[in-house]
Amino acid sequence: MSLSAQPMKVARPEKTLRELALEKMREAIVNTHFKAGERLVERDLCDQLGVSRTIVREVLRHLESEGLVAILPNRGPIVAETTPQEARQIYEIRGVLEGIAAKACAERADPTVFPVLEGVLARIRASYARKNLPDVLTATTEFYQVLFEHSGRLVAWGIVKSITGRINHLRSLTINTPGRDKEGPEQMQRIIDAIRAADGEAAYRAANSHVASASAIAQELLADTKG
Repeated sequence: MSLSAQPMKVARPEKTLRELALEKMREAIVNTHFKAGERLVERDLCDQLGVSRTIVREVLRHLESEGLVAILPNRGPIVAETTPQEARQIYEIRGVLEGIAAKACAERADPTVFPVLEGVLARIRASYARKNLPDVLTATTEFYQVLFEHSGRLVAWGIVKSITGRINHLRSLTINTPGRDKEGPEQMQRIIDAIRAADGEAAYRAANSHVASASAIAQELLADTKG
């Protein structure tokens, strides 16, 4: 067989060590294994993750670009602290973009989206029932991905996706509060119901209301932390 006829594609593992380490670190920060303001010591992270210092540094730089890690002079990397003002801006972005996506999804009146959203919401409820908060975060991100993709608002989804780490960091606080396991899914059900009714304005209001509720909880929690 000639060289030109031979397959050239190089086999590679599904995920590299760097990608796996990045996922583990992101999950540890989002799920508050590492607390806001906590110093991240490279040597300790190498031992915990079982990877080289080069990989740890690459991971920390990536997480800095996501807003989850801050590199401080004379102190090094720490888990970034979200101020109430920053949280308010994140929720403002979410409220506008998720509202637009919900409205567009309703106006498209695509019946294929209903079972997908209902299925993801069922997983969110089941994850709450099992008290599996990482699965709640994963399924919630998926819910909004479906919403944005079915609404055709892919540019908006790209913006939301770029701050998903910070969004989930805040979600990890709000979903732990009493009653959120019922209130949150009920608010998301209202979004689906409005989309099913092809009522764009109601879908926009439902998405906005859900975000506003989460924002109020986060503001209170962050104010307590700063106090």
